Amino acid sequence: MNLEIRGIHYNVTDTTKEFFEKKLHRIEFAAENLVDLQITVHKEPHQSYRIEAKVHFKWGVIKIVHADAYELYEAIEYFVDKLEALIRKEKGKMKEHGTKSKEFIDIVDPVL
Repeated sequence: MNLEIRGIHYNVTDTTKEFFEKKLHRIEFAAENLVDLQITVHKEPHQSYRIEAKVHFKWGVIKIVHADAYELYEAIEYFVDKLEALIRKEKGKMKEHGTKSKEFIDIVDPVL
């Protein structure tokens, strides 16, 4: 998985990058399914933070996740919660899709 963290109106420090990497350990279960994770930290004019990410899955799906908060580290934690939920949901869709096609094959074979 390629990880890119950048800032808009915010200088991403090493401490912030380390905090991101520490929190992103929660999505290691799906690291083999992710191609790219591009994270952008925006500092809004009214002193809040917006964290956005583009998630590229290996099966070609691209999803966008974002979180807003007045504190940076609170926004990161909220963002990682949403990211983990999205990855679990997308991974579940792929599992369901795979089992449905196998069930269909099992039903068709006995009829022939």
